[in-house]
Amino acid sequence: MTETTPLSDPPPPTGPRHLGGRFWTVWTSSGLSNLADGVLKVALPLVALRFTGSPLLIAGVAFALTIPWLLLSLPAGALADRYDRRRLMVGANLARGLLLAGLAAALALDLGSVWLLYAVALGVGTAETVHDTSAQSILPQVVGRDRLSRANGRLHAVELTAHQFAGPPLGGILVALGLAAAFTAPAALWLVAAGTLVLVRGSFRTERAAPATMRTDIAEGLRFLWRHRTLRTLAAMVGLSNFSTNAAFTVMVLFAVGPTSPMGLSEPAYGLLLTATAAGSVLGALTAEHVERLLGRAWSLRVSELAFAVLVGVPALTADPLVIGAGFFVGGVGLSVWNVVTVSLRQRITPDHLLGRLNSAYRLLAWGTLPLGAAAGGLIAQFFGLTAVFAGMGALALVTFLWQFTLSEADLGGAGRATAGA
Repeated sequence: MTETTPLSDPPPPTGPRHLGGRFWTVWTSSGLSNLADGVLKVALPLVALRFTGSPLLIAGVAFALTIPWLLLSLPAGALADRYDRRRLMVGANLARGLLLAGLAAALALDLGSVWLLYAVALGVGTAETVHDTSAQSILPQVVGRDRLSRANGRLHAVELTAHQFAGPPLGGILVALGLAAAFTAPAALWLVAAGTLVLVRGSFRTERAAPATMRTDIAEGLRFLWRHRTLRTLAAMVGLSNFSTNAAFTVMVLFAVGPTSPMGLSEPAYGLLLTATAAGSVLGALTAEHVERLLGRAWSLRVSELAFAVLVGVPALTADPLVIGAGFFVGGVGLSVWNVVTVSLRQRITPDHLLGRLNSAYRLLAWGTLPLGAAAGGLIAQFFGLTAVFAGMGALALVTFLWQFTLSEADLGGAGRATAGA
């Protein structure tokens, strides 16, 4: 049973709030790390095109990059609640940088293959589960819970600017310059991001009783999520949305790039197209706090879900780059508003010693569907064509929009805590 008690949620800030030097150092590191992510997001499928034209094999790159969220997110959360979260982030960035440096060297020696891309993507995705789970869990320790909406908005803005606005066109340009260059740059960015985090002072290990076994720790986080109806429902909604978006974007490179594709774009032009999502995402991140205050949490999330449907469904209707770019922009706004509202909500209502495990349990549902979406996108495209992928995923996003009406403003504004001991 879930015991509902009033949520201790401070009113949104109405004036400037100092976030502190530690926050801005984390902010800088996050921007560098996400720039590397953005380059890699475009570079991996574009480089894979040099080795294969099969939709299934292209989708395999995204599958390898995201399958760790399904297999390893729960242990990553337990680690984030056991050890210093900053140190885990540093180690994960070092691992990603070294992996890509090795891949760049292999490509320079003409030793590349799609199978090598799979192996590196799997390693990078594994490190990502540790880094991102720790990064979401560390924020209340850096700024305090009364400034989370503002901090998440600023953090999300730089992450999206780097990951979706600057990274994709840079990735397209780097691939055009050479395969090794496409991976040397993100490797260097991750290494610098790790060095920046070293400058953050303080301990970020949570105060808690001596941890039990890893299995017991993981079970405690799962119970907390399962007994909290609002968080459980939001996690399932994100999972369905991520399934649809990853299915669509896994095969987008085949729809957009090359003279025989429906859109007929060059590699740099494809990277530029993806910046439309980034531009919308930055706008959404910077205005999410105000949208939440104006519409309330429930309607903010409902409108965001409708924007997701536009994002993944518009290529089913047209191959016009301007129309698709406009749809990507609208979808980007919705993505950011959703993320800022829901991430701030769960950071506020989860005890700090459980936040890593809650985030990992949440992401098991929310991000564990990413590899499933990648596989589905590849299979549907292989047997039914690219248009079927976008049409089907747009319809799925509309189902999630309707599902959002099961959560009221009271559920989201006065969401209950789980029972004691969850």
